[in-house]
Amino acid sequence: MNDRLTKWIAPALLALFALSGLYLVFLLYSSGQSVVALVTLVLIALAVYIYLSPRAYAYRYLFPGVAGAGIFVVFPMVYTIAIGFTNYSSRNLLDFDRATAVLLDESIQAEGEALNFTVHGGPGSYRLRLQSEDEQKTFIVGPLALKQPESLKVKAVPAAATDAPLGDPLMLKDVIALRDKLRDVDVLLPDGTELVMSGLRQYAPSKKLYAKEADGALKNLQTGELIRPNFKTGFYETAKGEGIQPGFKTGIGFAHFKRIFTDRSFQQPFFRIFVWNVIFAACSVGLTISLGMFLAVLLNWEALRLRGFYRTLLFLPYAVPGFISILVFRGLFNQNFGEINLILDQLVGFKPQWFADPTLAKVMILIVNTWLGYPYMMVLCEGLIKSIPGDLYEASAMAGATPWQNFTQITVPMIARPLMPLLIASFAFNFNNFVLISLLTRGLPDFLDTKVPAGETDILVSYTYRIAFGDSGQNFGLAAAISTVIFVLVAVLSIINLRLTKVNQQAAR
Repeated sequence: MNDRLTKWIAPALLALFALSGLYLVFLLYSSGQSVVALVTLVLIALAVYIYLSPRAYAYRYLFPGVAGAGIFVVFPMVYTIAIGFTNYSSRNLLDFDRATAVLLDESIQAEGEALNFTVHGGPGSYRLRLQSEDEQKTFIVGPLALKQPESLKVKAVPAAATDAPLGDPLMLKDVIALRDKLRDVDVLLPDGTELVMSGLRQYAPSKKLYAKEADGALKNLQTGELIRPNFKTGFYETAKGEGIQPGFKTGIGFAHFKRIFTDRSFQQPFFRIFVWNVIFAACSVGLTISLGMFLAVLLNWEALRLRGFYRTLLFLPYAVPGFISILVFRGLFNQNFGEINLILDQLVGFKPQWFADPTLAKVMILIVNTWLGYPYMMVLCEGLIKSIPGDLYEASAMAGATPWQNFTQITVPMIARPLMPLLIASFAFNFNNFVLISLLTRGLPDFLDTKVPAGETDILVSYTYRIAFGDSGQNFGLAAAISTVIFVLVAVLSIINLRLTKVNQQAAR
């Protein structure tokens, strides 16, 4: 490849990247994601500047990583925190304009004659044939593409006014397949009567339920009652304060955070779950590092034969995908059919209720998590132990030191410093170990004295998931507020751990 061609490849690729990025920004903005579009536009502008300007040459290698962290870490975190200050939930899912449009689109059946309909044609060109019961009136609608994402108002013409062939009507199963699209088609008869689909075989007269007033209120055309938007609750409300669905998103300040720390229905399970969460993460790290280090020291014992075989065998739990191991353990711990209870029943005549008893459920979780995590700690410790100079152990042996003295006075001090950041990372991972809790116990058994859905084995992240996507009405705003609190707690615990680590290191010097 000649130098001239090579010289133009990089600018051409950058231009292609910029054009593709701008098209992506256009699509995001067109779909209503203006904030995401703005962030994407800023990143594209930064990329173009960094890769074109000689002054930003040093940042060219860092930019992909920084951009990835910004898109996949910082932006979701900021978005989650922002959601925590809103009433975003399954009852307040739409923005204000969209909720208003939905209410204005609501229609009710009006007095008048309903017409039977049949659908004719095929994809891209459907026609509707409307006919009265006495066959005195027949109208034709279409052709219709039936691909429109929103409602469509079309005019019907008398059948005598058109001679276009209709073909055979579609079978009922085909009409059912088109049901959702047909509901979005409003038919306007020549006399001004508006018809909407009222069944799989009929279109009936309809009229709008609400009309917008000059002051922004909506008037119920059936009862004459006015409903007004309340931006504190996120609903259109009647004069009696009754909310009308659908609600809309609105900012509510610190209401969710206040509810978490002051509402007893949330306060009590939150702090009980937080205490168990800390114990779970600390015990998981302690048990996995203890077992992993013990096995690593054992595998470094020179007199032990077949060390490679044992090492491979002990590493196997880490090679199996975690979710498979968790589901296998869920079966093994089954109360009635699990092999563990069958063995215990044969040996001691006792079948523990692993999933019903809160203490046993927590013990089971720690056992499974230790099984999943010890191979990683074993490999880690084994590598660190191999980096310790052998001269130290030889000198210790000449001084008559015992294996325990070697372990406490040489091995542990030498590997503690590089091991500490990894243990802190392991603590943070286990603090948010959602997969284990979700697949093994699903947070059960539930608390019996709380109003919100929470369980004895729930950790904060699984508790948040149950509030956001479980059976409590999908309160995304509240779940985002709890996620923000979790983020702050993990950050504070990590800072404390780092500070304690530095203190210990300084004391060791």
